[in-house]
Amino acid sequence: MKSKLLQKFNEVFGADGEVRLFFAPGRVNLIGEHTDYNGGHVFPSALTIGTYAAVRLNQDKTLRFYSMNFENLGVITSSVEGLVNKTEDDWANYPKGTIWAFKQKGYSIEQGMDVLYYGNIPNQSGLSSSASIEVLTGYILKELFQLDIDLTQIALISQFAENKFIGVSCGIMDQFAIAMGKADHAIFLDTSDLSYEYAPIKLPNAKIVIACSNKKRGLGDSKYNERRKECEDALKDLQSVVKINSLGELTEDEFEANKGAIKNPVQCKRAKHAVYENQRTIKAIQALKENKIKEFGELMNASHVSLRDDYEVTGIELDTLVEASWKQDGVIGSRMTGAGFGGCTVSIVENDKVDRFIEEVGKTYETKIGYKADFYIVDIGNGPFELV
Repeated sequence: MKSKLLQKFNEVFGADGEVRLFFAPGRVNLIGEHTDYNGGHVFPSALTIGTYAAVRLNQDKTLRFYSMNFENLGVITSSVEGLVNKTEDDWANYPKGTIWAFKQKGYSIEQGMDVLYYGNIPNQSGLSSSASIEVLTGYILKELFQLDIDLTQIALISQFAENKFIGVSCGIMDQFAIAMGKADHAIFLDTSDLSYEYAPIKLPNAKIVIACSNKKRGLGDSKYNERRKECEDALKDLQSVVKINSLGELTEDEFEANKGAIKNPVQCKRAKHAVYENQRTIKAIQALKENKIKEFGELMNASHVSLRDDYEVTGIELDTLVEASWKQDGVIGSRMTGAGFGGCTVSIVENDKVDRFIEEVGKTYETKIGYKADFYIVDIGNGPFELV
């Protein structure tokens, strides 16, 4: 990988000067979806697939970005000063936004850079390729400019970039999971206060299999922001009868006792998902600690049903993948992962059933949807680092 990155960097930007190489992972969320902006718990892990970058400081204030994934767009340039989101800059708005956010937070970034990116996360898959680029860029800034900043702060600034520069009202989960990833562990994160613990993922007889629906989506123009607004409105109604700051503070019983305060029936469904999904996530971590993998899988399945029926973010592609997965021998649990509206599913599948699972689910999906899904057997990896 290093030689591939360096060779392409030299082709695009020339061979003069020191080039440094960095990596940040993608992430998969095992359970706890659309809870992170509702003050609830999430349970993501970093992956060993992600985004690479080759970087060299230049002698002016020009930012030059190139992606091996979007070679047709060529080198995208911008000044380090006066950064704005431009439609024609396409994917480069993500690193631009991160640099903008660092400057907004008072960090001095006055020198330009030449940066080549390469990602082996499927684009628009819901495995957080955008957050991976943001955290990677933040880590590059920390190392190149020797900034006094920790990984949690990098995650928060990356989220700020996505919210304010890109215009997607995402929660903290994606950026946090990528920045704080730990090999063979998932992160049980309370998004209300960013307290967290690492939980070992011990699956001696099973693998994590991700199925990418290959339905293209864009969060900014999807219904993601609409869902967040629906939850905020439901919360306001609930606050008229119960003292809470977020939906994540409620148990199922407390929600049922007070849900009559929510005037809009659709908003009530959205809030129900946020409350019940948070409690499912708390139960899931306990099941994992007690090595009750079957129970963990059942909670994954229930999560998908709630995302389908109450939150309505799945769609025919993800439902087809999950429902086909549930029918396969050796499947412990399966659900959509990420924001929805396309993207991926995550399944836990017994080792000796994985090949058959991929074959059968793939066949069912292509027959019903009309195009193929892609499958990835994934490992859980670390957060960002420099390749040496």
